[in-house]
Amino acid sequence: MGGTFLVILACFFWGMDTIIRYPLVESGINPITIVFYEHIVLTLIFSLGLFPAIKRIGELKLADIFSFLVIGGIGSAVATVAFTQAFQFLNPSMVILLQKLQPVVAILLSAIILKEQVQKQFLIWAFICLVGGLLISSPDIVRLYELMRSDFSTVTSDNALHGYTLVGVSILGWGATTVFGKRLSMVGFDTKSIMSGRFLIGLLVLIPFVQWNRSLILPHGEDYLRILIMVLISGALAMWLYYQGLQRLPAKTTAIAEMFFPFFAILVNWFFLGKQLNDLQILGGIILMIGSLVIQIKKY
Repeated sequence: MGGTFLVILACFFWGMDTIIRYPLVESGINPITIVFYEHIVLTLIFSLGLFPAIKRIGELKLADIFSFLVIGGIGSAVATVAFTQAFQFLNPSMVILLQKLQPVVAILLSAIILKEQVQKQFLIWAFICLVGGLLISSPDIVRLYELMRSDFSTVTSDNALHGYTLVGVSILGWGATTVFGKRLSMVGFDTKSIMSGRFLIGLLVLIPFVQWNRSLILPHGEDYLRILIMVLISGALAMWLYYQGLQRLPAKTTAIAEMFFPFFAILVNWFFLGKQLNDLQILGGIILMIGSLVIQIKKY
């Protein structure tokens, strides 16, 4: 099975995440609490994958340890917290649009760290995919334009600068996660070992961010079941597919395929929440699909 297809399929299951995660957040549950419970469950699920990794502890190089810290501590924990908190300082449309820069970061890091060759043709098609991604977010662009026209200070205030910093941390963190996850697979770590190390380290790093009070107790018993279902679909299954795809693809190509996540999230909202796509969003999805297929076929 092609690596691009596996990553795109992972993006589909990440998109399913929205029909559970957003209602949980809207009900008043702290997003960090949700992420914390996710990491507990995922660490338990992939705990068996720790045994092969434990056997290799004596063989671990400093670069391997650093890679695990990046994908777990920075990517799975810090970047997620930063992205979540950015919404408190910036308009959501701005946060979503800035996040489109993540593939650019991943491509640059793949060239610097993994020494992947970035051909001119790849950059052309990557740009086409980025245009498709922006068209998918066209409603956010319209809302942001209207906001800037009515009150430009909202994008230049101290709060906005704080928000830009947080989004920057998430972009760098998630972009680096793709690259260092690929590095671990290149030096012989299998998917289970990478995932178990990622979630365990992420859980440990999340502990200081958690509010250790009654907010950890979810308001309804069924919320625990919802989180479990969400973890199994968008956490365990999607992440397994993602790392299987990452093993087969260059990091730069994986970064492009990851751009399907917002498109599938919008599709899920269309089918389950009745939020229809406009013509520009459909066009963006088609452009993104064509660009990704060309990159896959040509093996740029």
